[in-house]
Amino acid sequence: MTAPQTSWIASANDGQTHFPLQNLPYGVFLTKGQSPRVGVAIGDQVLDLAALDEAGLLPAAAKGTFAAASLNRFIELGKPVWSETRKRLTALLSGEDAALRDNAALRDKALVPMSAAALHLPVEIPGYTDFYSSKEHATNVGRMFRDPDNALLPNWLEIPIGYNGRASSVVVSGTPLHRPNGQIKLPNEARPVFSACRKLDFELEMGFIVGKESALGEPISTADAPAHMFGMVLLNDWSARDIQQWEYVPLGPFNSKGFGTSISPWVVTMEALEPFRRDNPEQSPQPLSYLQQQAKNAYDIALEVALQPQGAAAPSTICRTNFKAMYWTMAQQLAHHTVSGCNVRVGDLMGSGTISGTTPDSYGSLLEMTRNGAEPVTLADGSRRGFLEDGDDVIMTGFCQGEGYRVGFGSVSGKILPAR
Repeated sequence: MTAPQTSWIASANDGQTHFPLQNLPYGVFLTKGQSPRVGVAIGDQVLDLAALDEAGLLPAAAKGTFAAASLNRFIELGKPVWSETRKRLTALLSGEDAALRDNAALRDKALVPMSAAALHLPVEIPGYTDFYSSKEHATNVGRMFRDPDNALLPNWLEIPIGYNGRASSVVVSGTPLHRPNGQIKLPNEARPVFSACRKLDFELEMGFIVGKESALGEPISTADAPAHMFGMVLLNDWSARDIQQWEYVPLGPFNSKGFGTSISPWVVTMEALEPFRRDNPEQSPQPLSYLQQQAKNAYDIALEVALQPQGAAAPSTICRTNFKAMYWTMAQQLAHHTVSGCNVRVGDLMGSGTISGTTPDSYGSLLEMTRNGAEPVTLADGSRRGFLEDGDDVIMTGFCQGEGYRVGFGSVSGKILPAR
């Protein structure tokens, strides 16, 4: 039976909302006088799942998991419970089951205007890994800092490059971040100086949330990888380029990345994203057997970045690109992450790496757009940016376009505060 396409909540049906009936992303929210709880976004409302659970309208298998400050307990229940809950919510919000629609008291209790809800970090994140999976991005960076004729290192086309990031500094959208301090090596100086970052940047990324743990020593195949994914978020992996350039050899980024990573508050489930699977990018040379994949593991997600200086009337869109162009897929990332025997845990966050297209207006970082600050971008208010300035607000959005509807992620934003 085909699920109904519209909801009795009118704001979910306008074709432009990121949160129609086809989406139903999960998050954690708070209202005055309440403790944090799990909700689902529908149109311009948040549906309080703890209230529905209390009223006995959600699957018994999920009982008691929604009056919580994270999604982890619900995610741990596994894919059959996720699917059953989604079907139940679809029935309630479409009116196929009128138990919520026709109960005024319950509606008043369970539906909260999005504008009245404070959104929290949706999951407890045990570990965070960041990959480097856009061929265009890696090529652009390699041309600038290594060799224009040999931009990619020999291993880049063979393995999904990644590094272990810092889970403690992952924050929810809207959390301001201070400009980081660190060591910077200036040209023509023998030794580094200690300074506030002078080349602060954003990185447009997506991330997936691990939904099923694996055992130590147990690799996950590309075929099994989707079963270990709960959903996806927008991700901004802020980067201090000058600190990074000095520290990253020989062991990779450290202070230049650990000061903050921002994610969107709504987790869009893999089930909602299923209609937007696309063919995998062509890969040459053919990957080793453990990285080969039979299923379609790319996703058609349109992405944008806007920058709003402090005092500006409106943000300026400076990047438009698409997640489907990523060279290495999420399934390959997870397969490579675990092939050595590394285990994953529920709530682990896996970042895609910067997502860039083939033209300057599709590059996912200022480093690329401005050629390391040499060619600043001009914003709508006439100001120019080589890198981010204090007071700048970076806003990233993303959505999948269906027939007459969008499955969206909302946004992830963050404002830069002066260094401490």
